[in-house]
Amino acid sequence: MGRSARVIWDDALISYNFGPGHPLAPVRVELTMALARDLGVLDQVEVAGCEPATDDELRLVHEAGYIEAVKRVSASGLPDFQAGLGTSDNPAFKGVHEASALIAGASLAAARAVWEGAAEHAVNVAGGLHHAMPATASGFCVYNDPALAIAWLLARGAGRIAYVDVDVHHGDGVQAMFYDDPRVLTISLHESPRTLFPGTGFPEETGAEGTSVNVALPAGCGDSGWLRAFDAVVPPLLREFQPEILVTQHGCDSHALDPLANLMLSLDGLRTAYAALHRLAHETAGGRWIATGGGGYELVQVVPRAWTHLIAEAAGHPVDPSTPTGQEWRQLVRERTGEAPPLTMTDGRNPEFHPFSGGYDPADPIDRSVLATRHAVFPLHGLDPMP
Repeated sequence: MGRSARVIWDDALISYNFGPGHPLAPVRVELTMALARDLGVLDQVEVAGCEPATDDELRLVHEAGYIEAVKRVSASGLPDFQAGLGTSDNPAFKGVHEASALIAGASLAAARAVWEGAAEHAVNVAGGLHHAMPATASGFCVYNDPALAIAWLLARGAGRIAYVDVDVHHGDGVQAMFYDDPRVLTISLHESPRTLFPGTGFPEETGAEGTSVNVALPAGCGDSGWLRAFDAVVPPLLREFQPEILVTQHGCDSHALDPLANLMLSLDGLRTAYAALHRLAHETAGGRWIATGGGGYELVQVVPRAWTHLIAEAAGHPVDPSTPTGQEWRQLVRERTGEAPPLTMTDGRNPEFHPFSGGYDPADPIDRSVLATRHAVFPLHGLDPMP
Protein backbone atom coordinates (compact mmCIF):
# COMPACT_ATOMS: atom_id res chain seq x y z
CA MET A 1 0.00 0.00 0.00
CA GLY A 2 1.25 3.48 -0.87
CA ARG A 3 -0.09 6.51 0.92
CA SER A 4 -2.68 5.65 3.55
CA ALA A 5 -5.29 7.96 2.00
CA ARG A 6 -6.50 8.62 -1.53
CA VAL A 7 -8.60 11.61 -2.57
CA ILE A 8 -10.69 11.15 -5.70
CA TRP A 9 -10.83 14.30 -7.77
CA ASP A 10 -11.47 15.49 -11.30
CA ASP A 11 -12.08 19.14 -12.16
CA ALA A 12 -15.15 18.00 -14.12
CA LEU A 13 -16.84 17.12 -10.81
CA ILE A 14 -17.90 20.77 -10.52
CA SER A 15 -20.13 20.27 -13.59
CA TYR A 16 -22.81 19.00 -11.18
CA ASN A 17 -24.45 22.40 -11.27
CA PHE A 18 -28.16 23.15 -10.84
CA GLY A 19 -27.65 26.76 -11.89
CA PRO A 20 -27.39 30.25 -10.35
CA GLY A 21 -29.01 30.66 -6.96
CA HIS A 22 -29.25 26.94 -6.21
CA PRO A 23 -27.95 26.13 -2.70
CA LEU A 24 -25.78 23.22 -3.87
CA ALA A 25 -23.26 25.47 -5.61
CA PRO A 26 -20.21 23.65 -7.03
CA VAL A 27 -17.92 26.45 -5.84
CA ARG A 28 -18.04 24.80 -2.41
CA VAL A 29 -16.04 21.78 -3.59
CA GLU A 30 -13.82 23.93 -5.79
CA LEU A 31 -12.88 26.04 -2.75
CA THR A 32 -12.43 22.91 -0.62
CA MET A 33 -9.86 21.42 -2.97
CA ALA A 34 -8.14 24.79 -3.36
CA LEU A 35 -7.86 25.21 0.42
CA ALA A 36 -6.60 21.65 0.92
CA ARG A 37 -4.00 22.27 -1.77
CA ASP A 38 -3.01 25.66 -0.36
CA LEU A 39 -2.45 24.24 3.15
CA GLY A 40 -0.40 21.29 1.85
CA VAL A 41 -3.05 18.76 2.86
CA LEU A 42 -3.11 17.25 -0.62
CA ASP A 43 0.65 16.64 -0.35
CA GLN A 44 -0.16 14.06 2.34
CA VAL A 45 -2.50 12.00 0.14
CA GLU A 46 -2.61 10.44 -3.29
CA VAL A 47 -4.94 12.37 -5.60
CA ALA A 48 -6.47 10.11 -8.24
CA GLY A 49 -9.00 10.61 -11.00
CA CYS A 50 -12.14 8.68 -11.82
CA GLU A 51 -14.42 7.56 -14.62
CA PRO A 52 -18.20 7.98 -14.80
CA ALA A 53 -20.23 5.11 -13.37
CA THR A 54 -21.51 2.86 -16.15
CA ASP A 55 -25.17 2.07 -16.64
CA ASP A 56 -24.55 -1.45 -15.30
CA GLU A 57 -23.00 0.02 -12.18
CA LEU A 58 -25.80 2.54 -11.69
CA ARG A 59 -28.33 -0.30 -11.97
CA LEU A 60 -26.93 -1.74 -8.75
CA VAL A 61 -29.14 0.79 -6.93
CA HIS A 62 -31.22 2.60 -9.57
CA GLU A 63 -33.98 1.34 -11.84
CA ALA A 64 -33.09 1.09 -15.53
CA GLY A 65 -36.05 3.27 -16.54
CA TYR A 66 -34.92 6.02 -14.20
CA ILE A 67 -31.41 6.04 -15.64
CA GLU A 68 -32.90 6.34 -19.14
CA ALA A 69 -35.09 9.22 -17.97
CA VAL A 70 -32.08 11.05 -16.54
CA LYS A 71 -30.30 10.55 -19.87
CA ARG A 72 -33.22 12.05 -21.78
CA VAL A 73 -33.25 15.08 -19.49
CA SER A 74 -29.49 15.29 -19.88
CA ALA A 75 -29.76 15.45 -23.66
CA SER A 76 -32.67 17.89 -23.86
CA GLY A 77 -32.49 19.93 -20.68
CA LEU A 78 -36.26 19.49 -20.38
CA PRO A 79 -37.86 18.42 -17.11
CA ASP A 80 -39.19 14.97 -16.25
CA PHE A 81 -41.25 15.46 -13.13
CA GLN A 82 -41.93 11.76 -12.71
CA ALA A 83 -38.16 11.27 -12.39
CA GLY A 84 -37.95 14.19 -9.96
CA LEU A 85 -36.05 16.43 -12.40
CA GLY A 86 -37.33 19.90 -13.13
CA THR A 87 -38.28 20.82 -9.56
CA SER A 88 -36.79 23.69 -7.57
CA ASP A 89 -34.71 21.17 -5.60
CA ASN A 90 -33.54 19.28 -8.68
CA PRO A 91 -33.68 21.54 -11.73
CA ALA A 92 -33.25 19.90 -15.11
CA PHE A 93 -30.07 20.78 -16.98
CA LYS A 94 -28.22 19.52 -20.01
CA GLY A 95 -25.45 17.14 -19.00
CA VAL A 96 -27.09 16.10 -15.72
CA HIS A 97 -26.52 12.39 -16.39
CA GLU A 98 -22.84 12.84 -17.18
CA ALA A 99 -22.23 15.08 -14.17
CA SER A 100 -24.11 12.75 -11.82
CA ALA A 101 -22.49 9.61 -13.19
CA LEU A 102 -19.05 11.13 -12.64
CA ILE A 103 -19.79 11.81 -8.96
CA ALA A 104 -21.06 8.24 -8.65
CA GLY A 105 -17.92 7.03 -10.38
CA ALA A 106 -15.76 8.98 -7.93
CA SER A 107 -17.33 7.15 -4.98
CA LEU A 108 -16.91 3.86 -6.83
CA ALA A 109 -13.23 4.72 -7.31
CA ALA A 110 -12.96 5.35 -3.58
CA ALA A 111 -14.62 2.02 -2.80
CA ARG A 112 -12.38 0.19 -5.26
CA ALA A 113 -9.22 1.71 -3.78
CA VAL A 114 -10.14 0.60 -0.27
CA TRP A 115 -11.50 -2.82 -1.26
CA GLU A 116 -8.43 -3.67 -3.35
CA GLY A 117 -5.99 -2.32 -0.77
CA ALA A 118 -4.61 0.52 -2.87
CA ALA A 119 -5.44 2.87 0.01
CA GLU A 120 -6.60 2.43 3.57
CA HIS A 121 -8.88 5.48 3.44
CA ALA A 122 -10.49 7.17 0.41
CA VAL A 123 -12.38 10.45 0.20
CA ASN A 124 -14.79 11.90 -2.38
CA VAL A 125 -15.79 15.37 -1.20
CA ALA A 126 -18.03 15.85 -4.26
CA GLY A 127 -20.12 12.84 -3.24
CA GLY A 128 -22.57 12.08 -0.47
CA LEU A 129 -25.76 12.52 -2.55
CA HIS A 130 -27.75 10.46 -0.08
CA HIS A 131 -31.35 11.45 -0.91
CA ALA A 132 -31.59 9.95 -4.41
CA MET A 133 -34.05 7.06 -4.56
CA PRO A 134 -34.06 4.04 -6.87
CA ALA A 135 -36.44 5.69 -9.35
CA THR A 136 -36.40 9.40 -8.58
CA ALA A 137 -34.13 12.35 -7.85
CA SER A 138 -34.66 14.02 -4.49
CA GLY A 139 -33.13 16.69 -2.29
CA PHE A 140 -30.45 17.92 -4.75
CA CYS A 141 -29.41 14.30 -5.45
CA VAL A 142 -29.71 12.46 -8.77
CA TYR A 143 -27.61 9.30 -8.35
CA ASN A 144 -27.00 7.95 -4.86
CA ASP A 145 -23.23 7.54 -4.80
CA PRO A 146 -22.83 6.30 -1.18
CA ALA A 147 -25.44 3.59 -1.78
CA LEU A 148 -23.76 2.68 -5.05
CA ALA A 149 -20.39 2.29 -3.34
CA ILE A 150 -21.99 0.04 -0.71
CA ALA A 151 -23.81 -2.06 -3.32
CA TRP A 152 -20.59 -2.43 -5.33
CA LEU A 153 -18.73 -3.64 -2.24
CA LEU A 154 -21.48 -6.15 -1.45
CA ALA A 155 -21.30 -7.45 -5.01
CA ARG A 156 -17.56 -7.96 -4.54
CA GLY A 157 -18.15 -10.12 -1.47
CA ALA A 158 -18.20 -7.74 1.49
CA GLY A 159 -20.30 -9.32 4.22
CA ARG A 160 -20.89 -6.39 6.59
CA ILE A 161 -20.75 -2.69 5.81
CA ALA A 162 -21.55 0.14 8.20
CA TYR A 163 -22.73 3.51 6.94
CA VAL A 164 -22.68 6.52 9.27
CA ASP A 165 -24.34 9.72 8.03
CA VAL A 166 -23.73 12.95 9.96
CA ASP A 167 -25.52 15.28 7.51
CA VAL A 168 -28.17 17.45 9.16
CA HIS A 169 -30.75 15.78 6.90
CA HIS A 170 -31.78 12.15 7.27
CA GLY A 171 -29.91 9.79 4.93
CA ASP A 172 -33.19 8.51 3.58
CA GLY A 173 -32.08 7.22 0.19
CA VAL A 174 -29.31 5.03 1.57
CA GLN A 175 -31.61 3.77 4.32
CA ALA A 176 -34.33 2.91 1.80
CA MET A 177 -31.97 0.99 -0.47
CA PHE A 178 -30.69 -1.26 2.34
CA TYR A 179 -33.63 -1.21 4.75
CA ASP A 180 -34.20 -4.96 4.47
CA ASP A 181 -30.55 -5.98 4.09
CA PRO A 182 -28.98 -7.06 7.40
CA ARG A 183 -25.51 -6.88 5.83
CA VAL A 184 -25.67 -3.08 5.93
CA LEU A 185 -25.92 -1.09 9.15
CA THR A 186 -27.06 2.47 8.44
CA ILE A 187 -26.78 5.08 11.20
CA SER A 188 -28.03 8.62 10.60
CA LEU A 189 -27.73 11.51 13.05
CA HIS A 190 -29.90 14.37 11.86
CA GLU A 191 -32.25 17.17 12.82
CA SER A 192 -35.68 15.88 13.76
CA PRO A 193 -37.88 15.08 10.75
CA ARG A 194 -40.59 17.11 12.50
CA THR A 195 -38.69 20.28 11.60
CA LEU A 196 -36.63 19.41 8.50
CA PHE A 197 -36.66 17.71 5.11
CA PRO A 198 -37.13 14.87 4.22
CA GLY A 199 -39.56 14.13 7.06
CA THR A 200 -38.19 10.65 7.74
CA GLY A 201 -35.62 9.25 10.13
CA PHE A 202 -37.64 8.50 13.26
CA PRO A 203 -36.15 6.07 15.80
CA GLU A 204 -38.80 3.45 15.08
CA GLU A 205 -37.50 3.06 11.50
CA THR A 206 -35.34 0.08 12.46
CA GLY A 207 -35.05 -1.99 9.28
CA ALA A 208 -33.94 -5.61 9.11
CA GLU A 209 -32.75 -6.86 12.49
CA GLY A 210 -32.29 -3.33 13.79
CA THR A 211 -29.79 -2.36 11.11
CA SER A 212 -31.48 0.95 10.37
CA VAL A 213 -30.60 3.40 13.15
CA ASN A 214 -31.85 6.98 13.43
CA VAL A 215 -30.95 9.65 15.95
CA ALA A 216 -33.40 12.52 15.48
CA LEU A 217 -32.02 15.55 17.30
CA PRO A 218 -33.96 18.65 18.29
CA ALA A 219 -33.45 21.95 16.53
CA GLY A 220 -30.85 24.05 18.32
CA CYS A 221 -28.65 21.10 19.31
CA GLY A 222 -25.00 22.19 19.44
CA ASP A 223 -21.59 20.59 19.82
CA SER A 224 -21.92 19.14 23.32
CA GLY A 225 -25.35 17.61 22.77
CA TRP A 226 -24.57 16.31 19.28
CA LEU A 227 -21.28 14.71 20.37
CA ARG A 228 -22.97 13.22 23.43
CA ALA A 229 -25.62 11.64 21.18
CA PHE A 230 -22.99 10.38 18.74
CA ASP A 231 -20.96 8.83 21.53
CA ALA A 232 -24.05 7.17 23.04
CA VAL A 233 -25.11 5.46 19.82
CA VAL A 234 -22.43 5.10 17.16
CA PRO A 235 -19.45 3.47 18.92
CA PRO A 236 -21.46 0.74 20.72
CA LEU A 237 -23.24 -0.28 17.53
CA LEU A 238 -20.11 -0.29 15.38
CA ARG A 239 -18.26 -2.33 17.98
CA GLU A 240 -21.07 -4.87 18.07
CA PHE A 241 -21.60 -4.98 14.28
CA GLN A 242 -17.88 -5.21 13.41
CA PRO A 243 -18.12 -4.04 9.80
CA GLU A 244 -15.54 -4.98 7.21
CA ILE A 245 -15.66 -1.44 5.82
CA LEU A 246 -16.92 1.86 7.22
CA VAL A 247 -18.61 4.28 4.79
CA THR A 248 -19.36 7.78 6.08
CA GLN A 249 -21.24 10.80 4.75
CA HIS A 250 -20.06 14.18 6.04
CA GLY A 251 -22.65 16.78 5.23
CA CYS A 252 -21.56 19.86 7.19
CA ASP A 253 -24.98 21.52 7.11
CA SER A 254 -25.28 20.84 10.84
CA HIS A 255 -23.09 23.92 11.33
CA ALA A 256 -24.70 26.89 13.05
CA LEU A 257 -24.19 29.12 10.00
CA ASP A 258 -25.89 26.81 7.52
CA PRO A 259 -28.89 28.61 5.97
CA LEU A 260 -31.06 25.53 5.39
CA ALA A 261 -31.16 23.84 8.80
CA ASN A 262 -31.32 24.42 12.53
CA LEU A 263 -28.53 22.59 14.35
CA MET A 264 -25.77 24.63 15.96
CA LEU A 265 -22.49 22.75 15.58
CA SER A 266 -19.18 24.55 15.19
CA LEU A 267 -16.37 23.75 12.79
CA ASP A 268 -14.53 22.37 15.79
CA GLY A 269 -17.42 20.07 16.65
CA LEU A 270 -17.44 18.76 13.08
CA ARG A 271 -13.70 18.18 13.22
CA THR A 272 -14.13 16.25 16.48
CA ALA A 273 -16.68 13.98 14.78
CA TYR A 274 -14.30 13.30 11.87
CA ALA A 275 -11.57 12.25 14.30
CA ALA A 276 -14.00 9.96 16.16
CA LEU A 277 -15.06 8.24 12.94
CA HIS A 278 -11.43 7.81 11.92
CA ARG A 279 -10.69 6.10 15.23
CA LEU A 280 -13.75 3.89 14.88
CA ALA A 281 -12.73 2.86 11.37
CA HIS A 282 -9.48 1.50 12.82
CA GLU A 283 -11.11 0.01 15.89
CA THR A 284 -14.01 -1.73 14.19
CA ALA A 285 -13.35 -2.01 10.44
CA GLY A 286 -9.67 -2.82 10.17
CA GLY A 287 -8.96 0.77 9.13
CA ARG A 288 -10.93 0.53 5.88
CA TRP A 289 -12.76 3.85 5.55
CA ILE A 290 -14.59 5.50 2.65
CA ALA A 291 -15.69 9.11 3.28
CA THR A 292 -17.86 11.36 1.16
CA GLY A 293 -19.02 14.95 1.33
CA GLY A 294 -22.73 15.74 1.39
CA GLY A 295 -24.80 18.78 2.26
CA GLY A 296 -23.40 22.11 3.33
CA TYR A 297 -24.69 25.43 2.07
CA GLU A 298 -22.52 28.01 3.81
CA LEU A 299 -20.18 27.95 0.84
CA VAL A 300 -17.26 30.01 2.14
CA GLN A 301 -17.16 30.00 5.94
CA VAL A 302 -17.99 26.33 6.51
CA VAL A 303 -17.72 23.81 3.67
CA PRO A 304 -14.12 24.38 2.50
CA ARG A 305 -12.68 24.38 6.00
CA ALA A 306 -14.77 21.44 7.20
CA TRP A 307 -13.85 19.15 4.34
CA THR A 308 -10.21 20.21 4.35
CA HIS A 309 -10.20 19.00 7.97
CA LEU A 310 -11.86 15.77 6.79
CA ILE A 311 -9.19 15.12 4.16
CA ALA A 312 -6.43 15.95 6.64
CA GLU A 313 -7.95 13.59 9.21
CA ALA A 314 -8.14 10.79 6.66
CA ALA A 315 -4.51 11.45 5.76
CA GLY A 316 -3.48 11.04 9.38
CA HIS A 317 -2.13 14.60 9.48
CA PRO A 318 -4.85 16.75 11.11
CA VAL A 319 -4.65 20.48 10.54
CA ASP A 320 -4.04 22.49 13.70
CA PRO A 321 -7.21 24.54 14.23
CA SER A 322 -5.16 27.70 14.74
CA THR A 323 -3.65 27.39 11.26
CA PRO A 324 -4.30 30.51 9.18
CA THR A 325 -5.86 30.20 5.76
CA GLY A 326 -3.46 31.25 3.01
CA GLN A 327 -3.45 34.57 1.22
CA GLU A 328 -3.75 32.90 -2.19
CA TRP A 329 -6.87 31.02 -1.11
CA ARG A 330 -8.39 34.12 0.47
CA GLN A 331 -7.94 35.95 -2.81
CA LEU A 332 -9.58 33.09 -4.70
CA VAL A 333 -12.57 33.29 -2.34
CA ARG A 334 -12.96 36.99 -3.03
CA GLU A 335 -12.69 36.48 -6.78
CA ARG A 336 -15.12 33.55 -6.95
CA THR A 337 -17.72 34.70 -4.43
CA GLY A 338 -17.12 38.33 -3.49
CA GLU A 339 -17.23 37.31 0.17
CA ALA A 340 -14.76 37.83 2.99
CA PRO A 341 -12.86 34.58 3.64
CA PRO A 342 -12.31 33.03 7.07
CA LEU A 343 -8.85 33.74 8.48
CA THR A 344 -8.14 30.54 10.40
CA MET A 345 -9.20 26.87 10.45
CA THR A 346 -11.28 27.14 13.63
CA ASP A 347 -14.42 28.71 15.04
CA GLY A 348 -12.54 29.08 18.33
CA ARG A 349 -14.50 26.38 20.15
CA ASN A 350 -13.24 23.52 22.33
CA PRO A 351 -16.03 20.93 22.07
CA GLU A 352 -16.61 18.89 25.20
CA PHE A 353 -19.43 16.60 26.26
CA HIS A 354 -20.51 14.47 29.17
CA PRO A 355 -20.80 10.80 28.15
CA PHE A 356 -24.27 9.30 28.30
CA SER A 357 -22.85 6.45 30.36
CA GLY A 358 -22.51 8.88 33.27
CA GLY A 359 -26.28 9.27 33.52
CA TYR A 360 -29.07 11.04 31.70
CA ASP A 361 -31.74 13.65 32.24
CA PRO A 362 -35.20 12.40 31.18
CA ALA A 363 -36.34 16.01 30.83
CA ASP A 364 -33.60 16.91 28.37
CA PRO A 365 -34.76 16.72 24.72
CA ILE A 366 -31.39 15.48 23.47
CA ASP A 367 -31.28 12.71 26.06
CA ARG A 368 -34.84 11.76 25.16
CA SER A 369 -33.79 11.47 21.52
CA VAL A 370 -30.85 9.27 22.47
CA LEU A 371 -33.00 7.04 24.67
CA ALA A 372 -35.61 6.64 21.93
CA THR A 373 -32.95 5.40 19.54
CA ARG A 374 -31.27 3.11 22.04
CA HIS A 375 -34.59 1.59 23.12
CA ALA A 376 -35.57 1.03 19.48
CA VAL A 377 -32.44 -0.75 18.28
CA PHE A 378 -30.00 -1.68 21.06
CA PRO A 379 -31.91 -4.79 22.22
CA LEU A 380 -31.96 -6.05 18.63
CA HIS A 381 -28.13 -6.04 18.77
CA GLY A 382 -27.94 -7.62 22.21
CA LEU A 383 -27.06 -4.29 23.82
CA ASP A 384 -28.52 -2.74 26.95
CA PRO A 385 -30.39 0.44 26.02
CA MET A 386 -29.88 1.99 29.45
CA PRO A 387 -26.61 3.74 30.29
